[in-house]
Amino acid sequence: MAKQVRSESRGRAEGRGPEEHGPSARRSAPGARTRGAANGGARGEAQAAARTAGAPAGARDGRNGPDGTPPAGAGAAGGRAAGTGAAATAGGGGLSRRRLLGTVSAAGAAGLVVGTAGGGVAVAAHDRGTTPLDSVGSTRLGTAASHRTAYGAPQSGIVTRAQACGHLLAFDLAPGAGRKEAVALMRRWTTTAREVMAGQPTVHDTGVALDAGPSSLSVTFGFGHSFFGRTGLTAHRPVELDPLPHFSGDALDARRSNGDLWVQIGADDPLVAFHALRALRKAAGDAARPRWEMSGFNRAPGATPKPMTVRNLMGQVDGTGNPKPADHDFDGKIFAGSDTSQEWMRGGSFAVFRRIRMLLDDWEKQTLDKQQRVIGRRKSDGAPLTGGHESTPLDLDRTGPDGTPVIPGDAHARIAAPAANQGATLLRRTFSYHDGLLDDGSPDAGLLFVCWQADPLRAFTPIQTKLDRGDALSPFIRHEASGLYAVPRAPQGKNGYVGEELLG
Repeated sequence: MAKQVRSESRGRAEGRGPEEHGPSARRSAPGARTRGAANGGARGEAQAAARTAGAPAGARDGRNGPDGTPPAGAGAAGGRAAGTGAAATAGGGGLSRRRLLGTVSAAGAAGLVVGTAGGGVAVAAHDRGTTPLDSVGSTRLGTAASHRTAYGAPQSGIVTRAQACGHLLAFDLAPGAGRKEAVALMRRWTTTAREVMAGQPTVHDTGVALDAGPSSLSVTFGFGHSFFGRTGLTAHRPVELDPLPHFSGDALDARRSNGDLWVQIGADDPLVAFHALRALRKAAGDAARPRWEMSGFNRAPGATPKPMTVRNLMGQVDGTGNPKPADHDFDGKIFAGSDTSQEWMRGGSFAVFRRIRMLLDDWEKQTLDKQQRVIGRRKSDGAPLTGGHESTPLDLDRTGPDGTPVIPGDAHARIAAPAANQGATLLRRTFSYHDGLLDDGSPDAGLLFVCWQADPLRAFTPIQTKLDRGDALSPFIRHEASGLYAVPRAPQGKNGYVGEELLG
């Protein structure tokens, strides 16, 4: 039976909800703060190395990078270590995995305890300086996010900023496998996730990531609708997990949809992400079989002169108006609370996945003016067509000289705006994908769309229903795969495992 979840103190911050949802929406970039240990006297070495390497001012004077991480080696033990910049200057080899683990271990085991000090601090990327490329590998997240709800910390990979690359995959329990096998599997997976996120070798380590640090690796686990029947836990299946309705624009491939178990992997280095993928597949053993797997990418940290919102493959600024953890209603809209149908899900979130293919050949034939009117925002900087800058609120009532709305009535931004959907809010964390060419020669490319909410029936479903009825973007996209998953909060304590309140 599901165990009673202990309530913890909760602090909410103040703010507002997003302006839009969907493949053209902009994402905020909360990041993670590096954890490590250092000798206090190493700060001067790191600064000197940064100057030698030509690192940005943020790295030279000790300020954080765009994802909220301090310069490489910044630690929690009262000092700052000489990071990758120093290593590169001294030996040209960068920060090795073994040296990084030595630095991390100096902080003590408490830094790795799930649900305590292991989480990275989520901050908005636009508030920080540029991350030096040589510090990307040293950033480490915890299995639990630093953000906390009244019921504890969510899993890493929800509030965490979107990383440069990632994998989404689903598994089905093997025939004959039930609750007992699911418990053993989740124990193995949670242990493996702790190891790879700390940059430690796994039991069946392939050596792929031997030379790399954790690179902001996150691993997130969820349960699909079918999982509960196969484990005899139907009575504990949340009503929020009821199947999504069919939308008229859906062309879903059942083989690449749903699944008993869902895994999200994100990292700022593709080899680190692949290493985690292989480690988790090996740890599945005979208990679960892969159902589908997809890989995606975003712009890498440090790729732009200053932190900027990523663009999707249509060239649009993607993620505008994402809710912020500081918003006063953030927890209530993104994480399940006391009103959820199952106590074990309190502090967790529900993830909707959609593989959205973009008809790029058709889109790129449109004029710039047409593209902007389809979205309702300027392509150059993501600002509303009604003026201002990227974060300027949409002026949905403004009309032009001819009396027609400046933001067209079928513009994606208008239809998806919370004001047009009773305040419904999604937290989007997406990856672009490109899987070569289709038979007709067009690119098989688009968006691996993942959004988080406290209740899909009150968030994704009404928003997508409205988009399905009249979004100007619809002729240029195809929804080809779908999934809905219950993602419980992070495990409690160093020996806990994901889903323990449900399965234990």
